[in-house]
Amino acid sequence: MKKQLAYSAIALVFALSACEEHKTGTMETKKVCVSDSMARMIKIDTVKVSQVKDELSLTGEVSFDENKVVKVFPFAGGQVTDVKVSLGDKVAKGQVLAVLRSADVAGNYTDQQSTRADVAISKRQLQQAEYLYKNGISSERDYTEAKENYAKAQAADDKVKQQIAINGGGNTSANGTLVIRAPRDGYVVEKNISAGNFIRPDNNESLFTISDMKDVWINANVFESDIAKVKQGYTAKVTTIAYPDKVFTGKIDLVNSVLDPDSKVMNVRISLPNKDLLLKPEMFTNVVVTNNESGTAVALPASAVIFDNSKNYVVVYNNRCDMEIREVNPVKTVDSVTYIAGGLKPGERIISQNQLFLYNALLGE
Repeated sequence: MKKQLAYSAIALVFALSACEEHKTGTMETKKVCVSDSMARMIKIDTVKVSQVKDELSLTGEVSFDENKVVKVFPFAGGQVTDVKVSLGDKVAKGQVLAVLRSADVAGNYTDQQSTRADVAISKRQLQQAEYLYKNGISSERDYTEAKENYAKAQAADDKVKQQIAINGGGNTSANGTLVIRAPRDGYVVEKNISAGNFIRPDNNESLFTISDMKDVWINANVFESDIAKVKQGYTAKVTTIAYPDKVFTGKIDLVNSVLDPDSKVMNVRISLPNKDLLLKPEMFTNVVVTNNESGTAVALPASAVIFDNSKNYVVVYNNRCDMEIREVNPVKTVDSVTYIAGGLKPGERIISQNQLFLYNALLGE
């Protein structure tokens, strides 16, 4: 009963006229005319010759954009007494990240007390030497020597002040406390210290890395056999397990010049905007790279192809009462475009939307 109702609906929409039967290839078809109402429901496309696109599937992972991060290094060596943030935390500029107790900082303040005392003493000696010289009691040599001693004391004091500024300035105190603060707003994407750790003065590893995460990198691996299919500037579509229905589009902006000695794969980097902060470092990704091959082929919308009885067909549109079913031989489908090896010629018109109704009607089903 349902099948009969479906056929009746098709008959009303298409205004079918049953005339003589004729053959298209090995398929027997009937003459069908398209009504005005159905004409508004279908879509007609023209077959064209197009440059063949190719797709390469890769795997990769998300990382932060290293050109848009700030790495926080210690100003001095010491022991970590407290860590205020964890990996992934959002921080604001000036926020305390960690606190250290540093002998270097404490030593700088001790040196500053000593240099300040030297400045005060040398200043009094200069004043006294100046008075004696102007009153003819002492020689010019004594006065000059007093000025030089005062200048040396000031230079030593300035040096200690600079050392304190370099080692944290206002974030330090005379008891040796060193406060590490966030230099910018962002997220903690790397954390390399814990409470109790001792930081050596010659440490060259950052304590924290902070990124705003508005841009990320996708590092993908390319096998040696596929290296020729990947070039800088190619479009890449990225999907993740976390968001399987969402496609992130970017471009390859770096192709590594060497292969990894262990895995024998070449690394390529894809830059992606991350406006909604959906992509997180270390996420696993699937990457599809699209590129243009040198050859051309007959191309048509993938939506126009009908798969039936292990073969592929399209509905060729000549006019409203002249349509036929044509078998085609698809080579590949990329970005909703199907490339075929035969069955159609450039310039022919095909129906690419709701063509299944016409296909069944032409077959008389």
